[in-house]
Amino acid sequence: MYDFLRVCAATPKIRVADPEYNSGQIISWMKEAAKKNTAFTVFPELCITGYTCGDLFLQDSLLSASLDALSEIIKASKEDYMVTVVGLPFLKDFKLYNVAAVVSHGQLLGLVPKSYLPNYSEFYEMRHFTEAGEDVEEVDIPGIGEAVPFGAKILFQAEDFPAFTLGVEICEDLWVTTPPSNTHALAGATVIANLSASDEVTGKGAYRRSLVESQSARLVCGYVYADAGEGESTTDLVFAGHNLICENGSLLAESRRFETGAVYTELDLGRLISERRRMTTYRSTGAFGEGYEVVSFLLSGQGQPETGSDFNRVYGKRPFVPENEANRDARCEEILSLQAMGLKKRLEHTHCTSAVIGVSGGLDSTLALLVTVKAFDALKLDRKGILAVTMPCFGTTDRTYQNAVSLSEALGVSLKEVPLRESVLVHMRDIGHDPDVKDVTYENTQARMRTQVLMNLANQSGGMVIGTGDMSELALGWATYNGDHMSMYGVNASVPKTLVRYLVLYYAETSGDDTLKNVLLDVLSTPVSPELLPPEDGVISQKTEELVGPYDLHDFFLYYMMRFGYSPSKIYFLAKQAFCADGEYEEQTVKKWLTTFYRRFFAQQFKRSCLPDGPKVGSVAVSPRGDLRMPSDASMAVWQKELDRI
Repeated sequence: MYDFLRVCAATPKIRVADPEYNSGQIISWMKEAAKKNTAFTVFPELCITGYTCGDLFLQDSLLSASLDALSEIIKASKEDYMVTVVGLPFLKDFKLYNVAAVVSHGQLLGLVPKSYLPNYSEFYEMRHFTEAGEDVEEVDIPGIGEAVPFGAKILFQAEDFPAFTLGVEICEDLWVTTPPSNTHALAGATVIANLSASDEVTGKGAYRRSLVESQSARLVCGYVYADAGEGESTTDLVFAGHNLICENGSLLAESRRFETGAVYTELDLGRLISERRRMTTYRSTGAFGEGYEVVSFLLSGQGQPETGSDFNRVYGKRPFVPENEANRDARCEEILSLQAMGLKKRLEHTHCTSAVIGVSGGLDSTLALLVTVKAFDALKLDRKGILAVTMPCFGTTDRTYQNAVSLSEALGVSLKEVPLRESVLVHMRDIGHDPDVKDVTYENTQARMRTQVLMNLANQSGGMVIGTGDMSELALGWATYNGDHMSMYGVNASVPKTLVRYLVLYYAETSGDDTLKNVLLDVLSTPVSPELLPPEDGVISQKTEELVGPYDLHDFFLYYMMRFGYSPSKIYFLAKQAFCADGEYEEQTVKKWLTTFYRRFFAQQFKRSCLPDGPKVGSVAVSPRGDLRMPSDASMAVWQKELDRI
């Protein structure tokens, strides 16, 4: 469902040179994986015999017993449609090969020999084995049945789920300069299996993890790495069973080293296909596919989770925000620097020594002011050249007003108060609008008056107006056209609302100024509001998230729609995993705001089509000059039909 595939990397406890015992262990893990509705399980290199057999690989008895064990594994696989990949020594044309056998539903689909044989330090594989050749051949295997393909250039593709296309490499193949998986992926493989016997030495675990992560990122693939472990000979080496499952650079599952067992997760093949489709530099056709043989098999729904309860993968609620605190702090510092450097360049280019910014005491204008201060400091300009303008009107509360004033004072910028009540009332009178009618005209008259004041003050000082609106507001169209929608440089234009909070919090915690910190913390605890309607008993009456929906949900929707092109139904499925499992939101609430998100996203593109300049800081942005070239009058019909079916 939704192109998810449950996979497993397993390390059985083996006995060296005992294929019968080892096949029993492998079959036991196969049954366990099948019970968990797994589509694909990878076992370690040479796991049928053990990697550390040494010269016993030259014994006929061991090779014959290995084929018998493989035969038992093939028979055991008939009970389900799970694909199993196991390692064994295989004799062909009087040469011995280190191979991966790919098995499914009672059939041997093919044998993939190892391409690169290490023969340095503790490794001496060339003593026993032969490297893979260039071509794919057919081989007959005694006691197994029909001839099967043998070669490094074999892809295994699910007939009924072609998104699952498997390529195989073995241990050292990954550690060389041009791994076979490079061409496997370019020829169409979405998943790479690596059967490994990587011994453990100090520091190798971290390097191995980095290697698998980076290869999955480089190839835009799922990478399932199964490592030899307990039971291998410790005459000279120790094997830790370090199993890893990665997807496009992200580590999804990792075993504890020095323990026998298995790790499971779901690969999102739809995400990988979407990413490859998006990247024009990724090519999966042409010469790279030459010489490959594609072997088909059936999954028959095996390992494709259909319900939330049958789904193991965890999705964070805030995809724009790193969950790890140290990573989050590093991300915040980086983004603040990106924003400030973007503004610094614009100020330098225009020879501006003055910046004008409307400060409301809210989150977005606070972040924009902090970024502006950072840019001025980088240029060694006097902060007094920053004109912070507070423009109290009908909806302004004492709390936000005082925070705007205190923030400006704490940062040492210039502060100017321009009350708007009278000028707005005059304008309403001029256009014949009754101020008692608190409709969109009532609200937007104030928003546009604010922008007019800022623009004219910028003209007075020879400066530029710094935009405060964030990406979440732009995605929803929650901005007044030619009001807060407009500026001369929008520093927050690609920062989502959920991240704005953490950026301000990070600044507060690292400022070293208790007065500034206290103001910022109070801004953070203030409800998000445009403050265009009068307060009730002195308290904000107009709360944005009650009107357009929670930003946690909208940012989640935005990320998966823009970053991976997911359908509404898939986003709904993921949102339920993230927000409904712990009871934060009801399913109907998620659906309601998802529908609102799509409706507003399509209807409000005209505002994004003429956005001011602003720096891109993350992998998702809505600038019409970069990430979102969308017609302003595109129909929503296709998406609406899918929403109606949810």
